[in-house]
Amino acid sequence: MSKPISAALSRISPSQTAAMTDRALALKERGRDIISLSVGEPDFQTPAHVIEAAKRALDAGQTKYTAIGGTARMKAAAALHYARDLGIEVPVSQITVSAGGKQAIFHAFLATLDPGDEVVIPSPWWVSYPEIVRFAGGTVVPLETGAAAGFRFTAEALEAAITPKTRWLLLNSPGNPTGATYPAALLRQVADVLRCHPQVLVLSDDIYAPLIYTGEPHVTLAALEPDLADRILTISGVSKSHALTGLRIGFAAGPAWLIAAMEKLQSHNSGNPASISQAAAVAALEGPQDFLADWRTRFRARRDLVVAGINAIPGLSTPVPEGAFYCMVDATPHMARFGDDGTLAMHLLDHGVAIVQASAFGGRDGFRISFAMDEASLAEAVRRIGAALA
Repeated sequence: MSKPISAALSRISPSQTAAMTDRALALKERGRDIISLSVGEPDFQTPAHVIEAAKRALDAGQTKYTAIGGTARMKAAAALHYARDLGIEVPVSQITVSAGGKQAIFHAFLATLDPGDEVVIPSPWWVSYPEIVRFAGGTVVPLETGAAAGFRFTAEALEAAITPKTRWLLLNSPGNPTGATYPAALLRQVADVLRCHPQVLVLSDDIYAPLIYTGEPHVTLAALEPDLADRILTISGVSKSHALTGLRIGFAAGPAWLIAAMEKLQSHNSGNPASISQAAAVAALEGPQDFLADWRTRFRARRDLVVAGINAIPGLSTPVPEGAFYCMVDATPHMARFGDDGTLAMHLLDHGVAIVQASAFGGRDGFRISFAMDEASLAEAVRRIGAALA
């Protein structure tokens, strides 16, 4: 008897980052010593004032439904974040709040894509981007990048990738899995291309914006080129910047028609984001932000430790990521031995380190490391990787 799986679900694959994390957890439960560098989650403690805000909300009985797209206070806090941290002035009527940034991306694509519509995505990409597009019935158009160019595409490559069927361009800066950022000069060139193609919308995923290590301010397209703002959806949230991954709060700012469409879909999907999570996110965004400077310093030190350690292992190399907390490692010289990067990933897991193969991100012949972990564990993980490949 055939299994009654929908065509939409059949178009996608499970998250390979989640799969590797689950494998690592299963091995740990069986007593194996595994260092997991597969999950993108800050190991820092959630700020105390955010925890206290969640407790106060519980004590006050804030456990009822809220407005579908978030409370007025939550939307105002998101507007504060967009203005202060991203340079985008946006009214609360053009902001929606969801159960994590991933849900906002899902809603944007489900609300706008028809079969045959194309979405241009620079690769390597976050594992969920192409799967969400395919689930919505769209077609993924890869915009390939490489370490030699800092994992950045060119305006000429973007122009060549756009067709009359192109509906969206997806930008992620700082990027997962590469840590690459898009400087203002590149974004201005992107804007020039987009002006020639008025049918193309832009999804700008800025979830890692507070985690940049170059000393330069974060740049995002809607702030840099405001004449295009009515075609740009900017995704953000508190998961990565404030260590609130489990509370599942993300938000999106964009044109009013798109925000309304996303909330229409959310009204039949999850309903409102969790009330207590919204209270915590409000405190995260309205409260002190000075701890972020310390977190950036510590992440930068961890990055430097991993980059130096990986580049010292024969046959491995990685550029210096400019943001987020990931390194994309090239292992091409080892492919003759292992055949593919999935086999390499399992070999490293057998030697006590969980990473995610590059092919999970639309890349090849390598793997991603998350350096959101204490320095001692990172140093030991790099030592194990070197020993496993020796």
